[in-house]
Parts: sequence; C-alpha cells; structure tokens
Amino acid sequence: KKVEEIINQKIKKDLPVGYKEMLKVEAEKTGAFHFFKQKYPDKVKVYYVGHSLESAYSKEFCGGPHVEHTGQIKGIKITKEEAVAARVRRIRVSLSD
Repeated sequence: KKVEEIINQKIKKDLPVGYKEMLKVEAEKTGAFHFFKQKYPDKVKVYYVGHSLESAYSKEFCGGPHVEHTGQIKGIKITKEEAVAARVRRIRVSLSD
C-alpha cells in the first residue's frame, strides 16, 4: 500500500521523463537500474524520472519510455507482488484511468 502511494505521488507531480545516451561503463556509475546478466551494447540509454539524471527519482537502462512525463500515467494499482531473488521483489501494476 505504501509503495503504491509513493508511486502515485510521483505520478501526480507530473515529473519529466528524459534520457542520456552514454557508454555502458559510465551508465553503470550513475546507479541506474539494470539487469547484470543481460548483455548491453557499449553505448546505452539511461532513462530517468525527474529534472536531471543526477537528481532523478528513478533511473534505468532502457530502450525507450512509454511516456514523456509521469502525469500521462494518471495512476497505478499494485496487483501482484512476488520474490524474484534474495532481497529482490517484483511488483505488477495496472494503470488507472
């Protein structure tokens, strides 16, 4: 419930979604979320939610976002939560209207 509230607060703030293209080794230093077992090219895009990569609320290696700002999402509802590894949880969400 608390995670859902935090996400919906960030959505309501209508934060911008941007990206920076950079070398993978530099992208890893930003702390951006990525899957270590996946192979990434030498140059990657790091998408972030917020006004800059340095102050971003969220950032990850990604091929591209589906929104330009969080307000486009409108809201989410967590529908499932499960363990995927030690101390790692996955959540599934549905979008609100």
